[in-house]
Amino acid sequence: MAAPADALADFVSTMGGDRALRVEESLGEGFVRLRVAEAERRQAKHDVRCVEDAVMEMLRNARDAGARHIYVATTREGDLRTLTMLDDGSGIPEDMHERVFEARVTSKLESVHMDRWGIHGRGMALFSIRENAVSAEVVSSAPGKGCALRVTTDARSLPERADQSSWPAVGVDEDGRESCVRGPHNIIRTCCEFALEERGTCEVYLGSPAEVAATARARAAQSLDSSELLFVDSLDHLPVIERLRAAADARELREQASLLGLDMSERTAHRIVSGQIRPLRSVLARILRGSEARVPAGEREVDLTRDRRGLRVSADDMSEFARVMERDFSLLADRYYLTLAGEPKIRVSGGRVTVTFDLAPSD
Repeated sequence: MAAPADALADFVSTMGGDRALRVEESLGEGFVRLRVAEAERRQAKHDVRCVEDAVMEMLRNARDAGARHIYVATTREGDLRTLTMLDDGSGIPEDMHERVFEARVTSKLESVHMDRWGIHGRGMALFSIRENAVSAEVVSSAPGKGCALRVTTDARSLPERADQSSWPAVGVDEDGRESCVRGPHNIIRTCCEFALEERGTCEVYLGSPAEVAATARARAAQSLDSSELLFVDSLDHLPVIERLRAAADARELREQASLLGLDMSERTAHRIVSGQIRPLRSVLARILRGSEARVPAGEREVDLTRDRRGLRVSADDMSEFARVMERDFSLLADRYYLTLAGEPKIRVSGGRVTVTFDLAPSD
């Protein structure tokens, strides 16, 4: 009778190289014991079953890295979806940029985060994303400087919701908490649900690469003293997000954006520098706009409106109506490749309600 090792060798020789790498032991009757790497790979396929799952894992990673601001840029060309996420978290050392995508690699040795989406901290999130994506890479990161992460997926192998333009409606759940109650479970809703859950911990911004660059540039301007730039030899020494603010002109902005995984034309960069592309509101402010108690004063854009007869329309009603108009506008946006420059403007006067949609210049 052959020794177990000999039996396994005979079995392996009949299996073929690729299959042999996946099996640790043949148990007979068609049963096998998988190697650890193969079991992990199969679990990774299950962890991320759609693009929206990948987005949620990226958001949770940024949160666990201590990020206060997370910027999600997304585009799709054909079947390929590109997701670039910037954050101001703790960052990743250069020699770990590749290794963080290996199974069981984590910085959370002493802590595992349990949230509404399950356990986080097993060291499997980025591994799962790379297993399911066309590519996944740390574009730029260093300790204390935040992170830029880019992931490309193929809709033919990793599906996504067909409607990626509709925003969810927010209501109150059975526990009395605000939550997304209607709308497709798309990337937008994923970001909104995360922002609601992590309110007070993280601010999430979602848009095109140009919109994200404009927003990060504007927000960094609030905290970065221009005199500090006089002593910076290279923008690489600055935190990821502040590099966009520090770019001196459109050419340099385009270059820095590209180095962070935000591809754009120089014409688009000129539009950002000149203020033609407006910074985004956070997804939380967008879905809760109109609530005086919940939206910071600086982000309130709807006030009481009154016509000649004294008709008063509350801010809440105006905001809800604007949200409905913005959602319905997606019909034209999808068919004619249009982008709104801001939320619809509602005006009540005389016997007329006027809705104005300002369009962003085409790139």
